[in-house]
Amino acid sequence: MTYVITEPCLDVKDKACVPECPVDCIYEGERMLYIHPDECTDCGACVEACPAEAIFYELQVPKKWRDFKAANVEFFAELGSPGGASDLGKTAADPDFVKNLPRHSE
Repeated sequence: MTYVITEPCLDVKDKACVPECPVDCIYEGERMLYIHPDECTDCGACVEACPAEAIFYELQVPKKWRDFKAANVEFFAELGSPGGASDLGKTAADPDFVKNLPRHSE
């Protein structure tokens, strides 16, 4: 199990969760952030740090945002397991589901 970042992060990417992650498993796509399911240790530090309240434990993602679970899997299916987000930096690997969502006003 892992944590999943959902719709409130879309086009916001506050990144307050990133420095709280002790294993550097929060990756940046073009439009939002993603938590690597194999690298995450399920500590929950990111949940408390997220001002947008966008992060949920995988089994507790609200029904209206469950498509973000599949988007998270798809993001890492292509990216693999780089072993740390800070070394990789921002990628343009957002899944089509995320790319095709309406833009949030900034």
